[in-house]
Amino acid sequence: MTMIYENTLAFAKEMDAKDPLAKWRDEFHIPVVDGKEVNYFTGNSLGLQPKRAKHYIDTEIKEWANWGVEGHFKGRHPWKDYHEMFVEPISKIVGAQPKEVVVMNSLTVNLNLLLVSFYRPTTERYKIICEAKAFPSDQYALEMQVKCAGFNPDEAIIEVALREGEYTVRHEDIIEAIEQAGDSLALVMIGGVNYFTGQAFDMKSITEAGHKVGANVGFDLAHAVGNIKLELHDWDVDFACWCSYKYMNSGPGGVAGIYVNQKHCDNADLPRFAGWWGHEQETRFLMEKGFKPMKSAEAWQMSNAPVISMAVHKASVDIFAEVGMDALLEKQKLLSGYLEFIVDDINTQKGFENLKEKGLENITPRNWNERGCQVSIVANGYGRPLFDHLMQQGVIADWREPNVIRMAPVPLYNSFEDVYRFGEVLSEAL
Repeated sequence: MTMIYENTLAFAKEMDAKDPLAKWRDEFHIPVVDGKEVNYFTGNSLGLQPKRAKHYIDTEIKEWANWGVEGHFKGRHPWKDYHEMFVEPISKIVGAQPKEVVVMNSLTVNLNLLLVSFYRPTTERYKIICEAKAFPSDQYALEMQVKCAGFNPDEAIIEVALREGEYTVRHEDIIEAIEQAGDSLALVMIGGVNYFTGQAFDMKSITEAGHKVGANVGFDLAHAVGNIKLELHDWDVDFACWCSYKYMNSGPGGVAGIYVNQKHCDNADLPRFAGWWGHEQETRFLMEKGFKPMKSAEAWQMSNAPVISMAVHKASVDIFAEVGMDALLEKQKLLSGYLEFIVDDINTQKGFENLKEKGLENITPRNWNERGCQVSIVANGYGRPLFDHLMQQGVIADWREPNVIRMAPVPLYNSFEDVYRFGEVLSEAL
């Protein structure tokens, strides 16, 4: 059933009144400027702080004060096993088996560690496929991994380009690039959701195509985790990594996570960088020579848990476990759909016809199988001054050169009234 939206405050308030997730907004700190709550639409860059985060941090600070080093073995959540609390809830969020996930490090550190294991080039099979306009960290990591392996990035890295005049990568072009690379392809590594446009890729089909030609397939899920439906295990993805500070609301630079397919977890001979927290638990504290990897994603751990950072992560993960991804995705469609409707309605009100010349051009796919909650708008004919005006009026969005405004109405804490108020400010500015 298609939702019939209205660009009125009464409609927005009615939607909020019957929203079963509306109460969760009170679980987050909404920034206040000049005595008013802002309209915060940058959860795709940094999620808001859960109010319970301070309590979770204070708990571990007190444990540290009370126990000192013995906090690793005593207290409410002994630090030695602290990371294990995340296995069950994170596996549900990413669609994995519990042994296939672990929380550790930061995103690009994890990506490089995983590339050590899953980019194993030979003279015949050495190429990597990624999407055009991949996030810079991904580009840099792939470039340097290729160089470290002794290959030329210009020859080894295949970027699936955008077609002329288009903003999103066509799925068939990715599949065609994989098939054309064939036996020369070592790895497919794509962002699950593109940071610039919000386009979500068909990870299941991409994985199948990559495996068909003998390549490993992995994804950077920075903009996907907590945002779209993921079934990494069922899709047979080889590996994935993500950060936690965007949709997962775990603080700036918060601890990240990885997924490694079960078939690779069981392969003790798979090359990897090692540290003692990836060594088998039974003999870890014997401090003996000879690395024996755990038979889980934990084998890619190198150090013990950063407990204070993980405490913030736990505050958010607990909320996700209480709400559930299905409920979040149901509201996400309604809320992002309302934002799209408001933008379309403003274009109509202002008489914008050729949006590529002047107006608000939505470059995020309209198909719900190809996007999450982000909506990216090209402000043709306006540019940065429009964005600056929005910010001055308390609309916190995100600017990307040359002229894209990115907005993410996050279902955990954004409201329909937030979206309506944004529309008021935008219409007035135009």
